[in-house]
Amino acid sequence: MRLSVTRDLHDYWGRLKGERAAPDRAEIDPVAIRHMLPDIFIIEVDPERGLPIRLCGARVNALWQREQKGRLFLEWWRAQRQEEVAEAIRGVIDAQTPLVAQARTALGASEFELLLLPLRHFGRSCSRVLGSLAPAQRLDWVGIRPVGRLDLVAARMLEDKLTDGSKEDWRRGAIARRAASNG
Repeated sequence: MRLSVTRDLHDYWGRLKGERAAPDRAEIDPVAIRHMLPDIFIIEVDPERGLPIRLCGARVNALWQREQKGRLFLEWWRAQRQEEVAEAIRGVIDAQTPLVAQARTALGASEFELLLLPLRHFGRSCSRVLGSLAPAQRLDWVGIRPVGRLDLVAARMLEDKLTDGSKEDWRRGAIARRAASNG
């Protein structure tokens, strides 16, 4: 499981931001997070254009068997969930607060943990979102077939500081199940 990517990225982001609402994109040191780079992406906050992806790691690209840079973040999601996902990103930006979510493949065969973190870009308040998408379990099929559209299962805004605990505590505590329809 790569849920440690979610925790590690959140911890790194928290150290960068300090007392501010969000760190600046230019502060991110790829060397410091090299072990996480395959699982992370950056979204430009431009809702009219569908939230374009500006950077995307190799493992995330492998899920769809193609480069995601330049594609739209909302295209990762089932049509029935796209507005919900856009609303979640608006919440991250407006509240300048991280969000952790659970997603799964349309057929429910695989689950993923999604982390969205607000970023400043050239001093502009939260004009980027740093994210990670990590499978909750080992995926033997990656590279054989694309993941397809994802379904948003649950989401929760994170507190400023995470409490210590096991990875399972993180997973259970960070995700509040929604009473969402299967539609």
